[in-house]
Formats: sequence, C-alpha cells, structure tokens
Amino acid sequence: MYRHILVALDGSESSQRALEEVLCLGASPGTRVRLVHVLEASALASYPVNYRSQVRDAARRVLDAAQERLRAAGIECESELDETRTPDDSIADALQRSAQRMDADLVVMGTRGRGGLPRLVLGSVAEAFLRHSTCAVLLTRSASQRGAST
Repeated sequence: MYRHILVALDGSESSQRALEEVLCLGASPGTRVRLVHVLEASALASYPVNYRSQVRDAARRVLDAAQERLRAAGIECESELDETRTPDDSIADALQRSAQRMDADLVVMGTRGRGGLPRLVLGSVAEAFLRHSTCAVLLTRSASQRGAST
C-alpha cells in the first residue's frame, strides 16, 4: 500500500482523472496525499500582474476543489501551489522536488498522450518526470483520450 502519494494537478481533464484514480485507490490510515499545482513562472513573467494573480487564483481553486473531493471521501490531504524557479527550471523538475520533499512512493499525474510533432514541440511533463522519477508513477488519460492513437 502506498503511504505518500503526490497528485499533480493542472486543471486539465487528464489531471482530474488522476484525482479520480487516487479516490479509487483510497487511503489507509496514515497515508499522506499531497496535491500539487506548478506554474511556469518564466511563462507568466511577461504578463501583467493582474493576469498572473488570476492564474494563481485559478490554480488555487483547482487545488481547493480537489482537496474538498478527497476530504469528502475521507482522505486527508494537503495542497501546494508551486512555481518553477528559473527560466531553465521545468514543471517536471518542480514536481520532482515536491515528490522528494514528501518522500513520495507514488506520483499520480495526467498525460495528454500527444505524439509526433506536438510532443516534440510542446514537450511532455509526464515524460520528463518519468525519466528521473525514483518512485512509482501512475499516468492517467482523460476519457476522451483513452483509445485514441497518438
């Protein structure tokens, strides 16, 4: 049984599916669940302050809603809104740091399942995370992505 579970959320359908998987797994007494939403600080830097504030508020709402769902199911959890640190830092790196801080033995995250050129151009947080993960990783796709060829 997993004792320290990190759930990466970004508001997408696939990350909501990750939350559903945690609900399906349940949690035994003593299990710690941490919900994490990472913002890419360098991408936000060029936008006006009020827009950055709106993005942070939206991220906080995603975390709060997820926390409510888990607590309603009897799963205790905490949430963390994080940001990348430098222009070279990545969301995957920030998630790795969070997983290491909590000594996660499972990370649950959504993936959009892109392939080919879109993946090459846009990259993949899930793939980058997997390359360096030291714990189990459960990747989820949204219902609309399951069965689609990539």
